[in-house]
Amino acid sequence: MSDFPAPQPPGAASPQEPAELLDQLLESLFEDFCFWFERGLVLLEHTPDQLLPPGERSGLRHDLQEGLQAIGAARALRGACPAPMAVDLEAMAPWHRLMMRVWSLSSLLRAAGVALPEGG
Repeated sequence: MSDFPAPQPPGAASPQEPAELLDQLLESLFEDFCFWFERGLVLLEHTPDQLLPPGERSGLRHDLQEGLQAIGAARALRGACPAPMAVDLEAMAPWHRLMMRVWSLSSLLRAAGVALPEGG
């Protein structure tokens, strides 16, 4: 029995490449979520009470801050793990829904003619 790795066909990905691709993909997703959650916090500062009552605004602010913390925790866990680690799609589903809430808020503000700061 040989200590050499089995030959791979030309063009086959090395075992390291899928892990790097996974890391790049997840980091890109994390950056997108963080951008939109932070953007949502900015939008909330420009949201008049008649468009979003203070209680709803407070709830969304809480959800956005919680989302940022959850992404930070996921990043920390992935960074602490010596092997490549994915993130369950069920764990990311609430982040997607929260991002869509930010998009809806942005659309609502634009439709109401509220001047929004640049950045998204």
